[in-house]
Amino acid sequence: MKNEMNSVRTNGKTMKKLQRIHQNTEMHWVGNGFPVRSVFDYNGLGRELSPFLMLDYAAPHPFPPGKEKRGVGGHPHKGFETVTVAYQGELEHRDSSGGGGKIGAGDVQWMTAGSGIVHEEFHSADFTRQGGTLQMVQLWVNLRARDKSAPPGYQTLLKAQIPTVPLPDQAGTLRVIAGDYGEQQGPAKTFTPMNVWDVKLLAGKSVDLPLPDGHTTAFLALSGEVAVLGESNSAAGMVARTGDLAIFERAGHGLAIKANADASLLVLSGEPIAEPVVGYGPFVMNSREEIQQAFADYQLGRMGELD
Repeated sequence: MKNEMNSVRTNGKTMKKLQRIHQNTEMHWVGNGFPVRSVFDYNGLGRELSPFLMLDYAAPHPFPPGKEKRGVGGHPHKGFETVTVAYQGELEHRDSSGGGGKIGAGDVQWMTAGSGIVHEEFHSADFTRQGGTLQMVQLWVNLRARDKSAPPGYQTLLKAQIPTVPLPDQAGTLRVIAGDYGEQQGPAKTFTPMNVWDVKLLAGKSVDLPLPDGHTTAFLALSGEVAVLGESNSAAGMVARTGDLAIFERAGHGLAIKANADASLLVLSGEPIAEPVVGYGPFVMNSREEIQQAFADYQLGRMGELD
């Protein structure tokens, strides 16, 4: 559905205008370990949400104790980055660049596919054996044409490395995964300017989140209910609930929001990449010829192998 509102001015600055609320409720399995909803992908909204190509959300899902490995075996990527945020459960990653590790609740893995990489993702051995609830988000971030040939790489961003900043008026907290908030800088190294924030907002509290004018901006409501404020501070017809993606116009200097109930949000803003997006399966390039070359490179083993 689509909601329209007038811009709101806060502290003399015009805030971003809500464009629409989007939700995809269809769930599918990725491998045997990740029940996800593709909130958007590069064949749809990802074409207008540059530099963000795809967002998969695995809502909380219980797994019983087991012995079988659960996840996705070795597969290739090229031309973009994957960002996996773990909220509950544990994941283990391994790739052909030599990167890898285990992440748990509050941790993030940031993988640069660049010129080509092969990787696998499974529940950790402990999590598989003990069982428990898995909740995670995986975001695909595009690379500029000149960066699609960058060497593949991997960043493990542990919870202790990610700054948590109190919001004004005891409204909640904000974790800076990438970009900056106030005087805090996120640990993720990015190719283009962007902000990736985990926000927890307490019921009844409002906050103005400063974000760059001209940046693509959206947030995913992981839980709770959030009103996007208009000139009259009325939330009528402009509410994002659990699973909703709120998409904003690029013009404006931030978001003005209020929590109707305790809420958890993944806030995304990024400098758009004004280049063609041509994606097929695990590859995102700028032309069909480059996609064909990516398949050839993988088949010839040029993206490396898992030991």
